[in-house]
Amino acid sequence: MRLYTSIFVILVSTSCVGKKKYLSLQKMHEAKQAEVSRCYDEKGTLQQEVNVKNDKIKSLEAQLNDCKTLRDKQLDQVGDLAVLSKSANDNINKTLAQLEQKDKYIKYLQSARSKSDSINLALAFNLKGVLKDGLDDKDVNIEVDKTVVMINLSDKMLYETGSAQLTTRAEEVLGKIAQIISTKPDLEVMVEGYTDNAPISTSCIKDNWDLSVQRATSVVRVLQEKYNVNPNKLIAAGRGEYNALSTNTTDAGRSMNRRTRIILMPKLGQFYDLLDPSKQ
Repeated sequence: MRLYTSIFVILVSTSCVGKKKYLSLQKMHEAKQAEVSRCYDEKGTLQQEVNVKNDKIKSLEAQLNDCKTLRDKQLDQVGDLAVLSKSANDNINKTLAQLEQKDKYIKYLQSARSKSDSINLALAFNLKGVLKDGLDDKDVNIEVDKTVVMINLSDKMLYETGSAQLTTRAEEVLGKIAQIISTKPDLEVMVEGYTDNAPISTSCIKDNWDLSVQRATSVVRVLQEKYNVNPNKLIAAGRGEYNALSTNTTDAGRSMNRRTRIILMPKLGQFYDLLDPSKQ
């Protein structure tokens, strides 16, 4: 630009330069000035773009630093998780081992229960076979309930009216039951006496509680003394007028409630042994 300006000044100052040449140089000068102005404008625009790019670079650098910080934290967390994962894995293995032991124990109990059910069913079948002759179905009922066999005997077949005195027929029936009991030394025998709610009070019997206990005791004595059932296996219990099977408002209901129940059941010690894994 300085060069063109100098040439222009020289040419103007010399008289030997023609008018056409002067005009041509003047146009060239103006064109160069316009080009210089455009260059300055472009420079300003480029500078602005450079500033914008620098700002973006600074922003990206800040984001990169944040990412690095986050990465470092995540690496620390991964390390912690690795430790936790190992601990959790150990706990899971322990839990699985415990579940396996429990599963074995449950299968053992199921097997023991199945065996017990089979024994009880066979016992009930044998009792029905022994007691079926000469007995009314209303006088005797045999059923399996969970782990026990229950023999329900009617009041009129067992006792004299309003007393604990056993009939001759009762002793015959108890003799047949004693035969089955003697084949199962691992059983306990509970005798439960029940009454209706009709009040009773005599010189020998105070109330229905007393009557139910005396009736149960009478059965136990016959099993022990006449049929040699081991007394260590025998339990006598009175339930009085409670735990009724039917209403006491009718003759039929009262007759059903006056009963004696003989329960054949595993000894408690054997039952608890089933719950002890060390005795499987």
